Amino acid sequence: MTQRKKETAIIVSQEQLADNIFSMWLQTEASQAAKPGQFISMYTSDGTKLLPRPISICEIDKENGRLRVVYRVTGEKTGTKEFSALKAGDTIPVIGPLGNGFPLEKAEGKKAFLMGGGIGVPPILELAKQLTCEKQIVVGYRDEHTFLKEQFEANGSLYISTEDGSVGTKGNVMNAIAENGLSANIIYACGPTPMLRAIKNYAEENGIECYISLEERMACGIGACLACTCKSKDKDHHTNVHNKRICKDGPVFLSTEVEI
Repeated sequence: MTQRKKETAIIVSQEQLADNIFSMWLQTEASQAAKPGQFISMYTSDGTKLLPRPISICEIDKENGRLRVVYRVTGEKTGTKEFSALKAGDTIPVIGPLGNGFPLEKAEGKKAFLMGGGIGVPPILELAKQLTCEKQIVVGYRDEHTFLKEQFEANGSLYISTEDGSVGTKGNVMNAIAENGLSANIIYACGPTPMLRAIKNYAEENGIECYISLEERMACGIGACLACTCKSKDKDHHTNVHNKRICKDGPVFLSTEVEI
């Protein structure tokens, strides 16, 4: 894998989409190699925070050299809070693209579920834009703030679940599949662990090929520190134990490769 270098990206635009959810377009060289499912690491200007924050890629615009990230501000003293204050013309150090993305070629000629939950929703957008097969986009939100809804509708058949039942199916993405009588023979998913665990079990029970993007707190982001490991079916050649490094071996895995 090519070693990605740290660079200074320029903020093209930023807007707030919902409570604590922000969308940022960046002018960055990372756009040229980026694939759906990968992420970039963004650095804060706070000297006490040495480690970057991994943020999933939402959209890729290679023609104009830009990437879009949609992220959640997780607290007042976090790097994401600092990012949310940036304006067009500001700069930010980034490294990327990092990790491996979704294997698009696996979906050729198939009927796919593209499933996202919470802040795992944004990475599904670029995936939906690039896949050419029959796409059923199933995304879950907390409430009526269904950010990216219009763009999803333009790139596949959209099904929404909300925890409070304000839009679509009340419950989670699995409830939306059941309520709408949906079926598929390949799954791509990104979201919190409980959601991915349910999707993994559903896929294995029904013999469906399934790729999941794991969310995990990361440190280095390049596979050196082993802070973001998960249990794997096979031994990792790097550590010789049953571990996978989410930042480097993932974040996308074949569901049968990992234990969650």
